[in-house]
Amino acid sequence: QVQLVESGGGLVQPGGSLRLSCAASGSIFRINTMGWYRQTPGKERELVADITSGGRTNYADSVKGRFTISRDNAKNTVYLQMNSLKLEDTAVYYCNIRMVSGIYWGQGTQVTVSS
Repeated sequence: QVQLVESGGGLVQPGGSLRLSCAASGSIFRINTMGWYRQTPGKERELVADITSGGRTNYADSVKGRFTISRDNAKNTVYLQMNSLKLEDTAVYYCNIRMVSGIYWGQGTQVTVSS
C-alpha cells in the first residue's frame, strides 16, 4: 500500500503564491520520478512539472518561470512552489510518483485563483 497525502491548496488572488506538498508513505522503495499534474472540468489531466531522482526537472510551458518543483528524498516528499499565479492556474492538482512497483496518485488538492 502506498499513500500520497497532498496539502497546501486553497484560494489565492492573481499574482499570489501557494506551495503544495505531497508526502508519500507505506511501501515506498526507490521513488523514481515525482510530479504534479492538474485537471479542470472537461479537460484531460496535464503534467505541470516533474522531477527525477537525480533532480532533473521538467515543466509545462505554461508554468515555466513561475513554478518550481523540488523534492526531499529523505522525507519522500515533493513540493510545488507556485508564484505569479494566474486565473488559468485554477484546477485540482494531483501529485504522482513512479516506482518500479507502479504509478501512484494523490487524492488531489484544489487551487483556485480568483479576485
